[in-house]
Amino acid sequence: MSKTTFRKRKFWCWIGGILGAVILILGIAAIILSAKWKPTLTTKIKEGVNSASNGLYKIDFQDIHLNLLTGTAILDNIILLPDTNVFRQLKEAKQAPTHLFRIKVAHLKISRVGVFNAYFNKKVSLNAIVLDRPSIDMVYHKVAKKRDTIKDERTLYQQISNSLKSIAVKQIKVIDADFDYYNGKQKLNAVKHLSINVKDVLIDSAAQFDTTRVFHSKNIGFELIGYQSETKDKMYTLKLDTLRGSITGRDLEIRGFKMEPMYSKIAFSRKYRAQRDRYDLNFKKINLSGIDYVGLNNNGELHVEEIRLGPAEVNVFMNRELSPPAIDKARNFPHVALKRIPIPTVVEVLKIAKVNVAYGEYNPKTKEIGTVKLDGLNGVINNLTNDSARLVTKNYAYADLTTYVMGVAKLNVKIDFNLTANNAAFHYKGTVGGFDLKALNAIAKPLGEIEIESGKVTSASFDVSANNGGSKGVVNFYYNNLKVKMLGEDDDGKEKKKGLLSFLANTLLIKDDNMVGEKGRTATVIHERVPQASFFNLMWKTIFKGMREIVGIGVVPMKKMPEPKKK
Repeated sequence: MSKTTFRKRKFWCWIGGILGAVILILGIAAIILSAKWKPTLTTKIKEGVNSASNGLYKIDFQDIHLNLLTGTAILDNIILLPDTNVFRQLKEAKQAPTHLFRIKVAHLKISRVGVFNAYFNKKVSLNAIVLDRPSIDMVYHKVAKKRDTIKDERTLYQQISNSLKSIAVKQIKVIDADFDYYNGKQKLNAVKHLSINVKDVLIDSAAQFDTTRVFHSKNIGFELIGYQSETKDKMYTLKLDTLRGSITGRDLEIRGFKMEPMYSKIAFSRKYRAQRDRYDLNFKKINLSGIDYVGLNNNGELHVEEIRLGPAEVNVFMNRELSPPAIDKARNFPHVALKRIPIPTVVEVLKIAKVNVAYGEYNPKTKEIGTVKLDGLNGVINNLTNDSARLVTKNYAYADLTTYVMGVAKLNVKIDFNLTANNAAFHYKGTVGGFDLKALNAIAKPLGEIEIESGKVTSASFDVSANNGGSKGVVNFYYNNLKVKMLGEDDDGKEKKKGLLSFLANTLLIKDDNMVGEKGRTATVIHERVPQASFFNLMWKTIFKGMREIVGIGVVPMKKMPEPKKK
């Protein structure tokens, strides 16, 4: 080996030794500094959270792992809880926030922290903040606000500028979170396996006025995939293929939402002592746009510009062998139920497209199910709201809907809902196109023990005012060549025609034709609602009563709804 080669090798060994020593020294220094800074940093974090929230929140954690060389910090088993005494004082002073948070996190990781840049230049720069498997409770409280309180109109940057020049975080990720939403002590919603991704958070002198940012970030997105749970009563399974949205984009997209009964139709109904609707829902698409997430967070108010619903399948079943429930179903009228939403809500427009609705009833006498089908329901509903301020100037919701009854009869109905009427008042009017009446046998035979042998509707219309007490209106029903067959059972339980009754009905009662013109018959209907009648029962019974009058069987009493069983 030459002297030159030996000297070069010795030189590089010398350099390598120096570098190794430097790295070793830095590593030891980092360990020492980390150990030294660990208790200080722990104290500062706890004091900072308490100070920043004006004493409202306290944070605790099991351990903190700090690596100054890599700029990484990991906190284990974090718990963030509000101080109820402080919240009570703020509430009495009318300065309390609308929402409180309870947060538990298994691990919080902060990567690539510019420690020296933060210390010497007062600039906080982070590559990522990752929350692993957090449990988040968001609790809504209705709190009064001081009207004469002078708000701090300074931006967040202006409030922190004495301590920091800037805060920049490239990404904040929440992985596999459990999120529960409460109204006071009542849990309203529970969501599992939620992921949130916040990108490009920046707080500095320039970004403070950037209107493209929401909560100081360029984008806040969230996603939920493959969600499934059971309802509290263990009667339904809720499923969700995908839910994703963006606070910055003010949207929410839901795909594959299902509510599946856990029992067959009859078995489900017999789990209850009284009648109960059984729902089988499959919403392939639900899209919300123009959502005011900021207003929801700050004020506890939900404002949505548009909801698009459909395609969807909606199946409802009722077993009439059971007695009606001992409640007034007026509480479930759409515009009455709207009032029970626990937060002020405004939906400007609800658009419905390609929704198929089926309502079936089991008749214990015939032991059959009759099903009314509304195919291809489309339409628009405007001004769905329970917001008291909004209702002062806009107290009506308007629906304009089109569908095909039993797949053949085109129905258009317009409904005006009075959102402030104490008696749940509403008005509806509509038209029905021509169709073959035999299409109604799917419900006439199992539910009414009548078979329509012939008859064609040329047109029909109705104009009705209604409330929780009943309805009054005008029904037009034009048809020709109507013939019916009265049905019964023989000794073996098989269906048979009641020849004499059919003859008498067709000869003495039923009027074969009702044609448009001066001699056309019109019915003025007054219908009294019983408490057990639903919203759609009231609408249908009023129209059906008018049709009976025009056909000629108005003298035959309508079957009354049975009374609820006394407890």
